[in-house]
Amino acid sequence: MIEKIFKKLIHREKGKPFSAWQIELTTRCPLQCRMCIRREGADWQFQDMALEDFKKLLPYLTEVESVVLEGWGESLLHKDLSECIRLAKREGPRVGFVTSGKGLTEDRISELIQAGLDFVGFSIAGTTQETHDAIRVNSHLPEVLNTIHLFHEEKRRLGLPRPKLHLVFLMVKDNVLEVPSVPSFAKGLGIGEVILTNICHTINIWQEEQRVFAWGSGENKFEEIVRKAEANAKKLKIRLKRPSLSATAVSICEENPLRNLYISAEGEVSPCVYLYPPLLSPFKRIFCSQTYSVEKMSFGNIFRESFPAIWNTENYKNFRNRLRKREEKFKEAYLSFWDKTPMKHMEETVFPQFPESCQSCHKMLGV
Repeated sequence: MIEKIFKKLIHREKGKPFSAWQIELTTRCPLQCRMCIRREGADWQFQDMALEDFKKLLPYLTEVESVVLEGWGESLLHKDLSECIRLAKREGPRVGFVTSGKGLTEDRISELIQAGLDFVGFSIAGTTQETHDAIRVNSHLPEVLNTIHLFHEEKRRLGLPRPKLHLVFLMVKDNVLEVPSVPSFAKGLGIGEVILTNICHTINIWQEEQRVFAWGSGENKFEEIVRKAEANAKKLKIRLKRPSLSATAVSICEENPLRNLYISAEGEVSPCVYLYPPLLSPFKRIFCSQTYSVEKMSFGNIFRESFPAIWNTENYKNFRNRLRKREEKFKEAYLSFWDKTPMKHMEETVFPQFPESCQSCHKMLGV
């Protein structure tokens, strides 16, 4: 049975060519979150994507399953957010974003819903105001909860099942003890899905010390806490997605540049959001306690070039081929295991390395 399930996953039918495009509408944000790389970003580039530029993306969105209108800023600050949602929806993908919810009014919520918004995630960093407000500076938990309530009320008034609401809970040492209560917290808000995340891109001592994941592959001391959250979620019938808390071999990182990509506010096409922050290049990244300078990665500007031309550049194809070879090696290793043919233990198998720009990113550790 397990073998059949695994092979079905590998040979599943493909839908549209792209799973998700993450499109950054703005790099501005009213918050000063302690886990954000902007905390030390004196060279932060503030920019909004012009509506006329956004329209240049529309012909390509027919090939995308989901469009996530967010990047390194708060999408609610973009004056044309509702129009961007409306235009993107016409091309067929699901459209949504993750937000702090700051400043949302009943009228704005109604406008977003009527534009066709499919999903919205609310970022929280605690189930108590004291914890949340201390980490997500300038965000106030009661305001977030009221915004969620207003969304529910407006959905009822309009008689619509969408947008689907979910919570995004960033785990750090200062809030990890509250993680088991997150499912019941979500249940009380009428939300059926929780996504737990790690602080993966660290740039200072506080962020590095607040990580709850470990580089090693052994049992993590916080694992029992997350398992309690999983058990509570199962009991309450809350869907919970969680990251690994220990380094693990993965065929490809969760960002999956083979089927996803990121477009910055100025139109630069990058494999993922972590490779093109709104900072001057190179930017700082701490990986396994060592500090790295990483060059921003863009394969072209979609406002000036066609997407097929960018996607098919030799550099972009070489980048994806590195990942594809790694993915194929993983499939080969797993299938040989299920077919009961001799195979070295997974930990001893040598897999093709991630591209150089990804080798200092915690995402490649499966966390």
